[in-house]
Amino acid sequence: MEDIWLGYSRGRLNRIFPKVKKEIDVMIIDKKTEDDGVIMMSIKSEEDSNLSQTDSKDKNTDSEKDHVTILAIESSCDETAAAVVRNGREVLSNIISSQIALHTVYGGVVPEIASRKHVEKINYCVREALSQADLTLEDIDAIAVTYGPGLVGALLVGVSEAKALSFATGIPLIGVHHIEGHISANYIENKDLEPPFVCLVVSGGHSHLVVVKDYGVYDIIGQTRDDAAGEAFDKVARAIGLGYPGGPKIDKAARDGDENAISFPTAKIADAEYDFSFSGLKSAVLNYINIKGMQGEEFNKNDLAASFQKAVVDVLTEHAIRAVKQYGYDKLAIAGGVASNTGLRQSLEKACKDNNIRFYRPSPVLCTDNAAMIGAAGYYEYMKGERADLSLNAVPNLPLGDRERRFHGRSSQK
Repeated sequence: MEDIWLGYSRGRLNRIFPKVKKEIDVMIIDKKTEDDGVIMMSIKSEEDSNLSQTDSKDKNTDSEKDHVTILAIESSCDETAAAVVRNGREVLSNIISSQIALHTVYGGVVPEIASRKHVEKINYCVREALSQADLTLEDIDAIAVTYGPGLVGALLVGVSEAKALSFATGIPLIGVHHIEGHISANYIENKDLEPPFVCLVVSGGHSHLVVVKDYGVYDIIGQTRDDAAGEAFDKVARAIGLGYPGGPKIDKAARDGDENAISFPTAKIADAEYDFSFSGLKSAVLNYINIKGMQGEEFNKNDLAASFQKAVVDVLTEHAIRAVKQYGYDKLAIAGGVASNTGLRQSLEKACKDNNIRFYRPSPVLCTDNAAMIGAAGYYEYMKGERADLSLNAVPNLPLGDRERRFHGRSSQK
């Protein structure tokens, strides 16, 4: 079977992942739905597409020696992804296999299904990433892979793939923190962005305020005490019958609602001014729905979605702007799946403009899980001399930096 890696030479692997000569369409997203419901996406900006074609013509020049090319792999949740990234900011290819349609019927991600689909799709994603970059494994300087945090079974698929490729070819291996990847997504489209800056990380599992002191150097100044912002979006969307995934559906419903129709509470943490808490807000929404039901009254779902979203966005914006000002920076970035939320992006853009702060955000498609962001983060780890050996393992609760705290009884793991 050609999908068995262990013991293959680099030459043999290059025959498995052939160097395909073909024209790459200049487009942002090329999407197709496969028979099993998985959505395959190829993502590339016009600028990076042109860079890829130019570099392909100049491969044999001396200047090529200045390039560091990373093959990146991401499989922390329900997206199987592979990408080729050059010098941390040029995306030569970015392939994503999204399972969202498979998990929608269950109202959330089923870990076992996610892991099995990763096994089925990961080799194809790697092949396609190399093919669309018009490269082979001979052209790769390092393999970067997400090793935490995330679903342990899902992580193991990507880590095993990366370790097998590294073992068979001798290409250096780099382990990348998933959230560090989300932060690094900002470098891809904002070529001028350099540390230090403040980054608001908001996703289904994380709500962090991070001071990015340098590439790969983070100081977490605030985080959620309970539910993450994305988790609250999913739970509220389910409660009002919008379904999964909750974030995009709340965002869409909120556009047709009145954000001032219902006043929901927001929490402040007395001993940690930058920490978040969304469980009380979630409970307030559920209580509102239950009271309406007991009274036999209907409520406007769009108004509720807009009012809930405003409560989340207001506290995220207030904390982020205050942190930038108090820490003396003039740059704010956002990252994570919730960073694609329309209301949040508009609120932060206005607040940054009002306070003379430069605002950076990835395109919505780069806010979701992808391997290009892992390649960007992996590049800076590579340049610092960081290397992983074959003992690299999946760490589902991997902390970001030394100061990340874990709640719900979960202990930090290094």
